[in-house]
Amino acid sequence: MQQAEALTFNADDFLAWEESQTEKHEYITGEIFAMVGARREHVLVSLNLASSLKQRLRGTPCQSYMADMKLRVESADAFFYPDVMVTCHPEDRKAEQFLAHPTLIAEVLSDSTAAFDRGHKFAAYRSLESLKEYVIVDIDALRVECYQRTSDNEWLLHDYTGQQDCRFSSLELTIPLAEIFEDVLAD
Repeated sequence: MQQAEALTFNADDFLAWEESQTEKHEYITGEIFAMVGARREHVLVSLNLASSLKQRLRGTPCQSYMADMKLRVESADAFFYPDVMVTCHPEDRKAEQFLAHPTLIAEVLSDSTAAFDRGHKFAAYRSLESLKEYVIVDIDALRVECYQRTSDNEWLLHDYTGQQDCRFSSLELTIPLAEIFEDVLAD
């Protein structure tokens, strides 16, 4: 993520401005950041996870999205493009520009965004009342970290590596790690 030209907007101005842009931008408290391209493995893993979720959520009120759908985090005055997210909220089914009530958000780490994804972005995501699970996918370590919100509003880490199945408690489903890392493990 790179800061775009020195443009400062409020949230409504940002939404109107971005509709006319050819690239995607994230918005954080008035500042705009251009989204840079992802490496091949990043795209594969995001697609694998989003596709696996879509298959397993068929026939439920939940829908999976990837990369091109904005997420509004109003309490942080921000718009992000999570790599993968799932929403089960009826208002999000009618949304046009952005979602606001995700149940699960997943970020696939890259060298340039890992610290931000684990820090500031996760802090912003935790302010979403609807969010039950935050997933960090580390391609280099072939690891999936699932942070699940407890009934006490604490975040419990479940760390998946090796031949394990990754359990997404918020959606009551399981996906094998081999499926998430398909076509990356073979390289």
